[in-house]
Amino acid sequence: MYGHLSHDTLVEVPAAVIWDVYRSLELGRLLNELLQDVIGRVEVVQGDGGVGTILKITFAPGIPGPTYMKEIFTKIDDEMRVKESEAIEGGYKDFGFELCRYRLQIIEKDAESSSIRSSVEYEIDDKLEEIASQVTTKPMEILAEGIGKYLKQKRSSSN
Repeated sequence: MYGHLSHDTLVEVPAAVIWDVYRSLELGRLLNELLQDVIGRVEVVQGDGGVGTILKITFAPGIPGPTYMKEIFTKIDDEMRVKESEAIEGGYKDFGFELCRYRLQIIEKDAESSSIRSSVEYEIDDKLEEIASQVTTKPMEILAEGIGKYLKQKRSSSN
């Protein structure tokens, strides 16, 4: 069974500013600084932030499901402002998912605002269909809102 979820979060920050954070390891650093108690903690297992980088995300206490996930960056497209990763251990893989791909895309709305499209694409055996209802973009939405708010405040205070 194949599934796909997507959510757009509007942020009042230029797309280039958001992309500078999302395309790099700065995203994990800011998650650790701003949202560790809500989402969890990110650590670099291997790599420099480019394709092939492996991260370990340890989820915050109280989040239902697995306690951690390892993901590998599989695509970073600066022109389209798209970053993709796949779960390689833990996370939804622990529930029997064959594939769990995360996609983040920064879409320019105008000179001062953009949208962060957070998507999850997955494949799971048809016999495990009921488990597919556990897939969510919520942590990615919380991340988008938190990073957008932080960058907006940072830009306001520097002007």
